[in-house]
Order: sequence, then structure tokens, then C-alpha cells
Amino acid sequence: MQISDRESHDRRWMGVGRSSQPDSRAAAAEAVRTAQTGPDPKLLVVFAAITHDAAAVLAGVADAAPGVPVIGCTTHGEIGPGGPADGTVTVAALGGVGLEVSTCVAEDVTGRQADAGYEVAGCVGRVELPHRVLMLLTDGLVRDQESIVRGCYRALGAGVPLFGGAAADGWRMSGAYLFKDGQVLTNAVIGAAIASEAPIAVGVSHGWCTVGQPMIVTRAADGRVLTLDDRPALDVYLERLDAPPEAYTDPAAFTAFALSRPLGVQRRSGVEARNLSTEVDLEGRSIGGGGAIDPGGLTWVMTGDEQSILDATDSACQDALDRLEGQEPIGMLTFSCAALRAVLGDDGIQREGERLDRWAGSIPYAGFYTYGEIARNHGIDGFHNQTLAVLALS
Repeated sequence: MQISDRESHDRRWMGVGRSSQPDSRAAAAEAVRTAQTGPDPKLLVVFAAITHDAAAVLAGVADAAPGVPVIGCTTHGEIGPGGPADGTVTVAALGGVGLEVSTCVAEDVTGRQADAGYEVAGCVGRVELPHRVLMLLTDGLVRDQESIVRGCYRALGAGVPLFGGAAADGWRMSGAYLFKDGQVLTNAVIGAAIASEAPIAVGVSHGWCTVGQPMIVTRAADGRVLTLDDRPALDVYLERLDAPPEAYTDPAAFTAFALSRPLGVQRRSGVEARNLSTEVDLEGRSIGGGGAIDPGGLTWVMTGDEQSILDATDSACQDALDRLEGQEPIGMLTFSCAALRAVLGDDGIQREGERLDRWAGSIPYAGFYTYGEIARNHGIDGFHNQTLAVLALS
């Protein structure tokens, strides 16, 4: 029997719940109960502030939805209807007929990032419906996140889009946490294969533009660019931007300057942004934030402002929704960057939230501020900084 578009849409659902209760277990239970808006829940995605007790959060999730698969992570702020928030537990629930989910985890990731990506991609083989995406949650303090994405590509090829984000810890840089079915994990990667009888789409955009001529990466190692055009990378970067003298010698001044001036990396899909503000190396004169930047690659210095960032919010949402092939969306996941939050400030992220509210309309959406975003529709790479990634489901 053929199912109409309207009947197909009614078979699947997404719900979002958020709780600001200070008790971690009670907050998680409340958010889950609010998020479960339909029958047959298939997956709960939990975004919890680092100030919450992670084990208590998972206990509260189990209280409210025993037996339902759970993935999630800690954040640098939680995204949802009504604007961004801090200190909450925010939950997205997916369920209904015509939706399949399979989850898996790879642990002890450091030193074997590509193999870990290959391992978690295996869950895609356990779902059968025609429209599929692999969602990834990673430990944001693990270096060389790009290799995780490349490991997934090695397993899946170009046919399955990727979407995800790196767990955060509120800028503490001391330990982010991942959640998987009652476990609290670090140094891990979680994969969730989501398959549907209707289209699933990934959109991505950043608000940065390139400045001047490209630079060639002449030496790179361990997620850092050591030299650009055969000169110390930090000095070349600062010279291109006519940086103030204190940025060359003062770590705080460099961070403040670099925050709104990422490094652009040439990929097949365009120029991706890399945040340089969190790992300052004034002694070695290198730049980088943990993402792989290969020798021989082309890079640019980049700039932007609040308006260009908010315009990119519109572009990412439109990109994802346009890829649904005319089908009505049932919900969105929206992953934005912690460094973007720092650039926009408290007022700016409220305006970002207003843009997301307008694009979502009556459909639910949820997400978090990450230490890196994953979005790939084609090509081998797909790890981003200072970017908005959107997953739309129909």
C-alpha cells in the first residue's frame, strides 16, 4: 500500500524539552517528558550544561524513558525555542513509524581518530530505510577531529551525509563529557545512524570572507600550522591582518584579535573556517586549534562581523530545508560554535536565536554551542569551526 506524503509525515515526529531546574536528575526527567510528543520513541539526544551532574542527568533520562536509546553531551550553552540558554538540560526526541536509529561508540580515540571514525560508521549498515545520515558527537578536547570525519568517509564513501558536533565544557577546557545509554564518556566518539522513509538534509554555512591572497601550508603537525609560505605561521597570519603589536607578544591580546579572524582552509566544498583563538603558541609561532590542516593546502585569513554571522544562520537553515525535496519538516537540530558565541556576545546570540525561531516556525528544534561542527554532504572533509550546522528531518 502506498503512503501519501501527509500520512508519511504524520508517522514520524520530533519533540524538544528544556528544563532549568537546578537538580540534574529532575531537570533531565522533566525535559525528556516534555520532548516525548509522540509514540514509539527511537532516540533521545541530550544537551546538558557542564554545571549539571552528568550521571544524575542520565539517571533522570532513564527515569522518564526507560529503554529508549540515548546519546548526548555537555555544552557551552543549549539552543532551543525561545533562544539560547545556560544551565539547562535540553532534549530532542525522535520517534514514530518510518524512522530507524542505530547507535554505537568508539572509545580511547586519541591516537586512532581515523579508526574510531571508521568504527562508528558501522552503525549505518544496521539501518535500511532509504534516507540516511550519520550523526556524530565527539569529545571536543580530542585533537585532529578531521581524521574522525575522514575515517567515516573511508567506511561510507560519499553516499551518506555527516552531521554532528564536538562536546564542550563551558570554555573550561578541562573536560567535556559524552552520553551513551547511561554511560558518561570522555575521549570517545558516538555515532547515530538515523534513517527515514522521507528526506533528511544537512545544511552548513559560516559568515566569514577571505582577505587577500592565499597562503600555502608549508609545514604542519598535530593539528597545527607551523609555517605558511615557509615563514612562522603566526607571524604571517598577523601581518596579513595588520594586527596590533601586542597581538604578537601577549596571549590575551592574540586571543581577542584572532577570535573574529579565523583561518580559512580550502576544501572541495569551499573554504572552511578554523578557530585560532584557543591554543596560542607565541613561543613556537605556530597557529591552529586542533583540526587537521594538511601541508600543501591553501589557506586564507578571514574576517566577518555580527551581520555576516547572522546572515550565515539564514543560509544554513535555508540550505537544509531546501534539501528536503519539498517535504514538510518535522524538526531540526542546530549546532553552533562556542567561538561564534564569543564573537556575538550575549545580545548577539539572542538575535541568532531569533533567526532560528523564524526559520523553525512551528517545528521544534534543539542543539548546542560546540567546540567544532561536523557537516558534510560531499567530499572527504567536513569538520568546521565558527560555523552553523543544521540537520533537517521530514
